[in-house]
Amino acid sequence: MLKDSKQNQLEKIAGSGLSGSSHTPVKGSESAGTAGAMIWEIRTEEQPYAFLSDKKIEESNRYGQKIDLIDLTEHKLPVGRSLYINENPAVGTNPNRNKQHGFYFTADNCIGCHACEAACAEKNETPAHFAFRSVGYVEGGSFPDYKRMNISMACNHCDNPVCLKGCPTRAYTKHVEYGAVLQDPETCFGCGYCTWVCPYNAPQLDPVKGQVSKCNMCVDRLEVGLKPACVSACVGNALDFGVIENVPDNREQALTDIPGFPNSEITHPNVRFQQINQLPDEMKRTDSMPLKYHKDENGRYKPTIDQKKGKSKHWNLARLSSRENPLVLFTLCSQASIGAFALSFLGAQAGIAALVSFQQSALYAPLAILSFLLVGFGLFMSTMHLGKPHRFYRGFNNLRHSPVCREGLGIALFMAGLGLHILFSLPGNRIFQNLYTWLLGSDISALIGPATAQSWAAAFGYFAIPASLAGLYYMNRCYRIEARPFWNHWQVGSAFFGNMLSLGGLVAGAVIVPTLAFSGVDFSVALLVCGGLMALGLLVEAIGHLAHSKAMASAEHEGGASYYIQSTTFGKTFLARNLLLAANLCLVTGLLIALAVWNLDNLYALLAWCFAGGLLIATSIVGRALFYVLVIPTTMPGAFFWKNKGFEEHARDIGLANMPQVGVAPLNH
Repeated sequence: MLKDSKQNQLEKIAGSGLSGSSHTPVKGSESAGTAGAMIWEIRTEEQPYAFLSDKKIEESNRYGQKIDLIDLTEHKLPVGRSLYINENPAVGTNPNRNKQHGFYFTADNCIGCHACEAACAEKNETPAHFAFRSVGYVEGGSFPDYKRMNISMACNHCDNPVCLKGCPTRAYTKHVEYGAVLQDPETCFGCGYCTWVCPYNAPQLDPVKGQVSKCNMCVDRLEVGLKPACVSACVGNALDFGVIENVPDNREQALTDIPGFPNSEITHPNVRFQQINQLPDEMKRTDSMPLKYHKDENGRYKPTIDQKKGKSKHWNLARLSSRENPLVLFTLCSQASIGAFALSFLGAQAGIAALVSFQQSALYAPLAILSFLLVGFGLFMSTMHLGKPHRFYRGFNNLRHSPVCREGLGIALFMAGLGLHILFSLPGNRIFQNLYTWLLGSDISALIGPATAQSWAAAFGYFAIPASLAGLYYMNRCYRIEARPFWNHWQVGSAFFGNMLSLGGLVAGAVIVPTLAFSGVDFSVALLVCGGLMALGLLVEAIGHLAHSKAMASAEHEGGASYYIQSTTFGKTFLARNLLLAANLCLVTGLLIALAVWNLDNLYALLAWCFAGGLLIATSIVGRALFYVLVIPTTMPGAFFWKNKGFEEHARDIGLANMPQVGVAPLNH
């Protein structure tokens, strides 16, 4: 995690986004005596509370992580290595610059004035629609014993930064200096995956610029012994900062949780809390999230469902559309492509007579081309989902950690193997033989023997199959996120593999069956194989949905809140999808039985198959759209107007979002 990065990488990552607006960093001399002035100009009357204090440093934190980060690096680093802040080679004077630092927050002192937000926004010049640090709150009780607890939260610069592991572009680096997790917006291509995996909503995706940025721990201020801007601006002494586990003066506690704070075991965040004042047993969020927090027998507040929307069921079909629409198409098209090619290729290789006949027909290559176009369209839609699509090539930079990289590589290798399989299949295809002759000026058989071409086609086909399965596996792993409990269930895999079977069987059958029928070849076996895969895929998907619904219906966390939204806000849509899925499974199974027992392959049976195929496409699209719009992350509580999805939707509906000062970003990406 802690790496000896190259100097130019440090310049790019640590130097981005650190330029202040309230103080001007001074460039010029590189002498040690003026290092402080070069990095960040200290005001002549800076208050004492703005300076870091030097204390005895503990050897390790409560998670067992060493606080002196030099000992954790792969290679021994120079203690005085430059961070190249603002492209400046000066090294700061902080004696503890290689120790893990963190924030201390005393909830009892926070008055919700948002001075920390303002100071952070001023220093980092963030637009109105997002902030590196934000203040939300939870409340409970009733008059006259009403209680409210404010929570100021930014990036926690975790020991186990899941944003760093998840980012496909390697825009994140955890530095030995201060233990800061820094992100380079110029390396980011705006996929937003780090915003999915972070439990604390620290990385912020700017939909206007199409890139992510986040809290940088004000390392330029730390270099000269100053605390971060948000800490220095806090008027109630609620925020403090220093080497982790060095509890500041006038603090009695250093807890790792607080009502509304997600499970710290996910990332081991470097933030410590104090909350002594008595709170009600139940604390509610004022934003639209259907969550509240209830005190358990150990005195810790755990999330539970808050039925803010009542129990009425609605359709809300228009709200199925989201920013993730391109991913709906990417996942479904990729899965259909994999299934269709695997069925046609492996079926023929297995010696199934009907599929061998189809492979020898002129339309085998067009089916392979259709599969190629489907996965190509899916990859194109995935690229269009990025905030900066022209940087798509950076999506393979973090194969060591990121499932997004591995998913993309698997799908790309599948596409390459499929493309080469098609290339070597074409010489034996009579439709394309004339094209080869016209392009090359000679018969293709004179250049590549039919047997040789067939062998190469088979080899690349066998290469494409495991590559596609690897891509599909990591597609599943992309969504097994602890910060999104609704997704963190094996049902994701059953849905993805089920759709591969069902949609693949549908696409393959739509080409294979008519081809064999018009060729005068018995297509009943092919229809049984394709229909059998459709039924198996629907069955796998249905089993996953039943298990997932059972688990989420009884869950007391964000996954349970997602299930509540699924059962109310989208209740009628969810119920209709489930009924249609079950009806389609029964229809396909009935058709298979009729085909196997009575050899029912007349026009009416084929029309029923077409109806089943249309129903499958409709339920797959609706189900995948629900998959994306329902998930509720383990995010921090917001306020009534700020960091509130419900207010953002309302502001867009009535046009209030057109006023930049409202802080609701336009949906440009």
